[in-house]
Amino acid sequence: MAQTTANSIQRVGVIGGGQLAWMMGPAAQKLGLELVVQTPGERDPAVAIAHSTVLAPVTDVAATASLAAQCDVITFENEFIDREGLQSLADRGTIFRPSLDVLTLVLDKRHQREFFAQTGLPNPRYSWLDGDEQNAELTAKAETIGFPLVIKTRRLGYDGYGTAIVKEASQLGPTWDRFNHTPVLLEEFVPFKQELAIMVARSARGEIAVYPTVETEQVDQICRRVFAPARVSAGVASRMEGIARTLVEALQLVGIVGIECFLTQDDRILINEIAPRTHNSGHYTLNACQTSQFEQQLRAVSDRPLGPTTLTCPQAVMVNLLGLAADETTHHQRLEALKQLPNATLYWYTKGIRPGRKLGHLTQQLSPGDDPTAAAAAIEAIWYSP
Repeated sequence: MAQTTANSIQRVGVIGGGQLAWMMGPAAQKLGLELVVQTPGERDPAVAIAHSTVLAPVTDVAATASLAAQCDVITFENEFIDREGLQSLADRGTIFRPSLDVLTLVLDKRHQREFFAQTGLPNPRYSWLDGDEQNAELTAKAETIGFPLVIKTRRLGYDGYGTAIVKEASQLGPTWDRFNHTPVLLEEFVPFKQELAIMVARSARGEIAVYPTVETEQVDQICRRVFAPARVSAGVASRMEGIARTLVEALQLVGIVGIECFLTQDDRILINEIAPRTHNSGHYTLNACQTSQFEQQLRAVSDRPLGPTTLTCPQAVMVNLLGLAADETTHHQRLEALKQLPNATLYWYTKGIRPGRKLGHLTQQLSPGDDPTAAAAAIEAIWYSP
């Protein structure tokens, strides 16, 4: 892989072939880019839009070496990588965007928290366990945070997996036992009034593009719906943008990152987690912003100017469509019903159907007087009805 220069990038490698890579397809075509995808399954969603495919697990470094030989730059669909293996490729000239340092930061939630603290970004109270501590040390660390608190696995946790709420001291030891004494993060439980998120991109030249702040709502710790823009004060939205700009500059990010935050009852903002890639909270941008998050990621990593991020409609709602405890026919009947909704766009990821799996999403553009909560409820009444 040769060193890139501005506008010389024409072929982008993507590690991961799920729906996030699949949704890059139209943007790549628009920008005149070719995508080469490394993914384990020949029926994975992004295989359909890829110029070519390397069929291999995303942690297969030899396969990534083959991917690198075909591409000018490599980006990521998720952050679950073999850091040491990829470093050997970086040392030989492979260009990863975002950098492996950024990916490494998010592989361990402790390192995320420490970075936020060092950068002056707002954290909940936190501590951590490496796995070899005795119960007395666990109790002492928990008492510095207070109850209730949250225990999170430090690595490989997502969508609520690897997370538990501990309401009182008597539950602490048994809960850690269920984690098999793996390294965990201890965090204060934040009684938020809203969960907020923001997408922000940065180019190698230091250009920054910030999207509107959105409100997210979770069901069973999985994002169910996103409201754009967030129903917050101008001051809160401004502080969210400030956090986004500070973070990408501190990371020296090249790419896009999603930032999830809690808004407390007294309007303090605390960062929950970050994801240095396209993110569920940014899916609405496909239909409600001038530049989608997927196009923005490709623009950033391919040295093209970043696009405008303004909304193209007064407001929008995005609802995730998870697999139902029903047969395939029922799923497709409900999809047909969703297609009849006005000003709505359906994305179906063509993944194998199973209960609870993210199978698609729907974004509906709304007028100024529309109630976004009611709009989301109408979508969910079609999809999630018994």
